[in-house]
Amino acid sequence: MTDSIRTVAVLGAGTMGQGIAQVCAAAGFATRVFDEATGKAEQAIAAIGGQLDRLVGKGKLTEAQRTAALAALSPAAALGAACEKVDLVIESAPENMDLKTKILTEVVAHAPPGALLGSNTSSLSITELGTRIGAADRTVGLHFFNPPPVMELLEIVRGIGTSDANVQRALAFAASIGKTPIVVRDFPGFATSRLGVILGAEAIRMLEGGVASAVDIDRAMELGYRHPMGPLKLTDLVGLDVRLAILDHLFKEVGEQFRAPPLLRQMVRAGKLGKKTGEGFYVWKDGVAVAKA
Repeated sequence: MTDSIRTVAVLGAGTMGQGIAQVCAAAGFATRVFDEATGKAEQAIAAIGGQLDRLVGKGKLTEAQRTAALAALSPAAALGAACEKVDLVIESAPENMDLKTKILTEVVAHAPPGALLGSNTSSLSITELGTRIGAADRTVGLHFFNPPPVMELLEIVRGIGTSDANVQRALAFAASIGKTPIVVRDFPGFATSRLGVILGAEAIRMLEGGVASAVDIDRAMELGYRHPMGPLKLTDLVGLDVRLAILDHLFKEVGEQFRAPPLLRQMVRAGKLGKKTGEGFYVWKDGVAVAKA
């Protein structure tokens, strides 16, 4: 663990928040989990226990490590309680600036004045967020990738007001949880989202135009370019609604190349959001993607 960070609060117990909490607890940080939905934090911790059990079964984790990680996790009944005497807050709410501002404004009111304030945003401005909450010097983007326990990269986003010292704290934190960090300036889409969504959007346009099937488009990138997962399957994993929100934001901020494909918007309207709803560009059964007939 880092010298300055010992206790972490993860705000939001969805797919990403759950994974981030697992990473922090496994690294030895006392990790509090909060979600405004009643019982969701407890459910996330139970799900983490299941994930740790599977790792033990595969020989990738010892029983002692599993026990220590679970002991490090605790649900918080209220946001204020989650943030008391905490060293790092990682907000993992949906991609909505007003929502993230509301959450982190309350964090500022309850967390110690030296706590590092991290946002797991994939596209929103860290500069704007830090300015809105009145804590620009200690606000930083901590962009994890799905699933957080597996993906090596942590994209650290530096706002205009983020201090050098707090960037260094974020880098030390990344190292302590076994991630390889990159530091990027606060431009729309940062580095990863900007590149990732443009590839995903073009893959959707190809599918829309009948160039090839979803499976073959993905296979082209997996075998031809050594991508571990094709862009359509990855869009299913991330969530079609999440990808659409990022594209709409980048279209507004950057330009025409980020206009969302009509097919993506139609699927979101139909509630076909990918793995989390059981259907996107693939059908998902027991967590496994199956090609559509």
